[in-house]
Amino acid sequence: MKHISVLLDESIDGLQIKPGDTIIDGTLGGGGHTLEIIRRFGKKVRIICLDLDIDAIFRTKKLIGATTSNLIFKTVGFQDIDKVLDDLNITKVNRILLDLGLSSFQLEVSGRGFSFLKNEPLLMTMKKPARPLEGAGGNLSDEDLTARKIVNAWDEEMLADIIYGFGEERYSRKIAKGIVDARKEKKIETTFDLVKIIDEIVGKNYRGLRIHPATRTFQALRIATNSELSNLKQVIQKGFSRLSAGGRMAIITFHSLEDRIVKKAFKELKIKGHAVVITKKPIVPKPEEIKLNPRSRSAKLRLIEKIL
Repeated sequence: MKHISVLLDESIDGLQIKPGDTIIDGTLGGGGHTLEIIRRFGKKVRIICLDLDIDAIFRTKKLIGATTSNLIFKTVGFQDIDKVLDDLNITKVNRILLDLGLSSFQLEVSGRGFSFLKNEPLLMTMKKPARPLEGAGGNLSDEDLTARKIVNAWDEEMLADIIYGFGEERYSRKIAKGIVDARKEKKIETTFDLVKIIDEIVGKNYRGLRIHPATRTFQALRIATNSELSNLKQVIQKGFSRLSAGGRMAIITFHSLEDRIVKKAFKELKIKGHAVVITKKPIVPKPEEIKLNPRSRSAKLRLIEKIL
């Protein structure tokens, strides 16, 4: 399976990478952005590749063929960007790239329940369960949060709040009640267990619409499981503080909650006189990219440059 990176040229062109730069790819994913930077610049730049998904690191190393001195791989979430740089004794970096979308591998072959179209364990975590897959070990522990824990243990009010707040689902209270009622009879273990519950409750309200009844609830559970919005706020703050003067940050978002956070954070940095916002309006995929990769249709790219 080939992963298609979204807004590939637009993001790399927008970063204005120069020979000698140190770059952080904070969301390695399918490795597309890092591989394109290597294609353009070879060993003239240093790339620090971060991903909490062990398989993402494994696949990219395999695609490259060998780990070279200008590539550093760390199995961590991007919210720990400051700790990574401290451990490497790096004070400043020149470019930071974040692509917040799920990779094709995570959706289609990870077996972690990211897609409501596949019957898989209801995990939705970026960490990998401890089972063999593509030659890489697991890093998911019993203490880590999963979507299965959320739907089976959180109270009805908390479920309703995250489904509404993170999924912008208008039927959040009905769905939360349905989940709580269903788990009294049987533990919710798989994606299809959850899809069945949602469909029985609100399926009729979505008939004739282009969106699947489970879309917003699955988005909400994934965001909650991985603390995605709070981590995004952290990486913008921490990452910007470690950018050198003239350094650039590019962030690709895929839904309105993410884009609002990025837009607000960039605007605040501009108002304080710390940065120039390169993209007055977000860059979106061209029609030909959407045709080639329909998943790209909701993507938005925003860029900022640090002044001081």
